[in-house]
Amino acid sequence: MIDPALWSPIRLTLELATVSTLALLVIGTPIAWWLARSRAPWKDAVAAIVALPLVLPPTVLGFYLLIALGPNGPGGVIGGLFGLRSLAFTFEGLVIGSVIYSLPFVVQPIRNAFAAFGDRPLEVAATLRAGPWDAFWSVALPLARPGLVTGAVLGFAHTVGEFGVVLMIGGNIPGETRVLSVAIYDFVETLQWREAHLLSAGLVVFAFLVILSMMLVEKRLGRRSGL
Repeated sequence: MIDPALWSPIRLTLELATVSTLALLVIGTPIAWWLARSRAPWKDAVAAIVALPLVLPPTVLGFYLLIALGPNGPGGVIGGLFGLRSLAFTFEGLVIGSVIYSLPFVVQPIRNAFAAFGDRPLEVAATLRAGPWDAFWSVALPLARPGLVTGAVLGFAHTVGEFGVVLMIGGNIPGETRVLSVAIYDFVETLQWREAHLLSAGLVVFAFLVILSMMLVEKRLGRRSGL
């Protein structure tokens, strides 16, 4: 039987990673498609904005998200619609922060997958009278499946391992915002070494399995696409 003190952050982290990954795929896929196909002069600027979390310190991003999600920012207005003072220090706020922080890890592999197959498959689909929307769903997405799988895995794993951003915008509220990384920090601070070791070792094993699974899935999908 897992100690409730350990199970609560595990459950919350898995919920956060699942919801965030689904949101990242919905939001990141059209962004990746546009970045791969557009010739707009401002495309590079948009790509740079998407990639900002890769180089920004998590505390900087978390600080501005805290302001935006707080009572005096847009998060206060949105939270008021649901009877909340703000979206800061809530699960919903963690989802928003996780999506923004993990966006480049999902967009980049999907963008690369869209760019890899070029124009030819879409031109063939057009000759068969497939509209742009139909070609996207029936041709582009299946061809980009390795990138979608990689993006989903990276987005999920990155969300599980977040610390700085979630701590800034979510704090350490048990059962609400106390995710795995924050729980480990809290256990170390209170000298609860056993609990910190258990959660840390679990994350090491999880990270290894994620990387191994991603490599195996990419290899298998690559073989199928080559047939």
